[in-house]
Amino acid sequence: MAKFDPLANYCRQQTLREFELSFHKIEALIGAKLPASALQPQYWANVVDGTGPVRSAMRDTAYETFLVKDSRRVRFQRKF
Repeated sequence: MAKFDPLANYCRQQTLREFELSFHKIEALIGAKLPASALQPQYWANVVDGTGPVRSAMRDTAYETFLVKDSRRVRFQRKF
């Protein structure tokens, strides 16, 4: 199981158009601390051809991920 698979599985269970999770909640889901680079928007970027750990796990979910500016929170927005 990849590091962010539990987060992707959590997202697959959601029905909201949009929601936010704190870094603390994400860390609890994945069972590990997020790296310092998670404070950078690029870490969560939804690059179509991206192969980062978050993008790889979230690719087949209904959500895109966005770092909420000046916070330790991530917004999940439904793609479809």
